[in-house]
Amino acid sequence: MFFDQPPVVRVTVEPGDSLDARSWPGRLAAVQQLARTGLDLGRGVTFLVGENGSGKSTLVEAVAMAYGLSPEGGSIHSRHSTRPSESTLSALLRLQRGIGAGRWGFFLRAETMHGWYTYQEREVGGGSRLHEMSHGESFLEVLRTRFDSPGFYCLDEPEAALSFSSTLALVGTLADLVRDGGQVLCATHSPVLAAMPGATILEVGEWGLREAVWEELELVQHWRRYLEEPQRYLRHVLD
Repeated sequence: MFFDQPPVVRVTVEPGDSLDARSWPGRLAAVQQLARTGLDLGRGVTFLVGENGSGKSTLVEAVAMAYGLSPEGGSIHSRHSTRPSESTLSALLRLQRGIGAGRWGFFLRAETMHGWYTYQEREVGGGSRLHEMSHGESFLEVLRTRFDSPGFYCLDEPEAALSFSSTLALVGTLADLVRDGGQVLCATHSPVLAAMPGATILEVGEWGLREAVWEELELVQHWRRYLEEPQRYLRHVLD
């Protein structure tokens, strides 16, 4: 059954909350824009794409934490921590929840999933099986078993562990999730993921956040040129 509204309708920084524009993450253009205008999230999938350091993962992490998810990944019930490194942005965020939406959520964060597997093994059971799989296989198992309910799903560069064909399988998983009423916020460097039909794409950079179409993304243009003529790029690295 579809929710009346998606789990998260809008993300804002409340007036009066202290955001230091001179230090990270307040100096990021995307965070400054969020503070000025807020961010509306619709049904379905929203991709954040941009260069390293642009702020896309910082935004996904902060929204996930403001929703009640662990910064190191897992479901709404996960409460493990190894070495806190998250920003303070989540404490400044206010989420407008969708009317009639449930509370289920999951944060898949590529760089911390190994720790979540260990948490599962020690506290819940089942993590040992994930540890025995390859990096990519364990990701696919999490997608198969955890991405099966309406709710709010945050993903931070999930393609890091996936092959081309597995990334395509992830597109299929996200499509199924959306059909069942799920909502997704995903930071990615993958042109394969970003090409998902019907998704909203926000390009993150020195301009802040701007809605974009797949064909015009710098990410897509660079990959196209590289695949057509690799030496055009490699000569600047190897010479």
